[in-house]
Amino acid sequence: MGKGTLLYAQSGGVTAVINATAGAVIQAARARRVKVLAARNGILGVLREELVDTSKETAAAIRGLAHTPGGAFGSCRYKLKSLEADAAKYARVLEVLKAHDVRWFLYNGGNDSADTALKLSQLAKASGYPLTCIGVPKTVDNDLVVTDCCPGFGSAAKYTAVSVAEAALDVAAMADTSTKVFVYEVMGRHAGWLAAAAGLAGEGKDDAPHIILFPEVPWDEAAFLARVKATVDRVGHCVVVVSEGLHHADGRFVADAGGGKDAFGHSQLGGVGPLLAGLVKDQLGLKVHWTVPDYLQRSARHIASRTDLAHAQAVGQAAVEYALKGLNGVMPAIVRTSDSPYRWKVVPAPLADIANREKKMPKGFIRRDGYGITAACRRYLTPLVRGEAPPPYRPDGLPDYVRLKLQTVAKKLPAFG
Repeated sequence: MGKGTLLYAQSGGVTAVINATAGAVIQAARARRVKVLAARNGILGVLREELVDTSKETAAAIRGLAHTPGGAFGSCRYKLKSLEADAAKYARVLEVLKAHDVRWFLYNGGNDSADTALKLSQLAKASGYPLTCIGVPKTVDNDLVVTDCCPGFGSAAKYTAVSVAEAALDVAAMADTSTKVFVYEVMGRHAGWLAAAAGLAGEGKDDAPHIILFPEVPWDEAAFLARVKATVDRVGHCVVVVSEGLHHADGRFVADAGGGKDAFGHSQLGGVGPLLAGLVKDQLGLKVHWTVPDYLQRSARHIASRTDLAHAQAVGQAAVEYALKGLNGVMPAIVRTSDSPYRWKVVPAPLADIANREKKMPKGFIRRDGYGITAACRRYLTPLVRGEAPPPYRPDGLPDYVRLKLQTVAKKLPAFG
């Protein structure tokens, strides 16, 4: 086994395929006889020196990560501040990495994770420690810049489109004597990619979803209620898909829950779906149901996109290749070369161009009336949800997901903090 250790960690909200990336990382490193440690619960595991020895996991278990949702090594919502503000924590991270001869650090996450990987690469360079840092893309929000799409998004998009299509059939069947309006809330704080994915459920004017509310389009209450009423009058029912990040013209979130913040410093949203449902009931007097799929939309491995799975594995393999080549401070980015047939490749992109930036829906993807997607958006989304990759099932009918041993290596340093 070669000198040096590779450390992998997961960060932020997990996805249906982030473990497929983890498995690809471990398999690629094993093929090159490189030792792999995995931090428990992201960067917190590094600070706490809680490092899993992946060599204790069988080849079958590592292969099984490809069809297992969640985050096998644990994730976290914990953002390190600037190198100056969190100097002691960065020093601790570097101390832990040195203690375990970590020469390659792969951080699998979104915008904040890219920022952490970039800062660590800068710190190591300034300290003279030979460390190569790679950001590995992941987010159901699909809001990382540079890359055409983000692993995790395609599967969440497929779940969203299928769920909306199925629920719409239910609503249509019951609308004559029961529910007239159905509100479906999706994730997406500032970018409406998942909301847009719901648009794949139907193509015609009267097909659900009848109204999509994007974070990129300021909300007009009166116009929304008028649109709901007109749709119910014309179609007999109305299916509304709303992004959690829907906001007023002045920038305030419609569902701001009193100004609270999450661990990343983002506004804690309080549930725009039930809020809109209550509004429809009170103002229009219509029977309404709402749903917030929440974790379901990002953990539904049983309906994952085969394209998304391929993306997740490809960026994991590429991340190891980049790390061992010494491509410091980069992220494997997906580049689309053709819509139809769908073709793509993976290339290294500088983390400096990615960290702390967001890719929102382009204007050309949102219909002029602001309530649906365009043909261009449909061309972009369709390949990403294409293909099935079902998990194996046990005799009792449930998916055969794997659980790792998660045996940690002995600590070499005093406890931190």
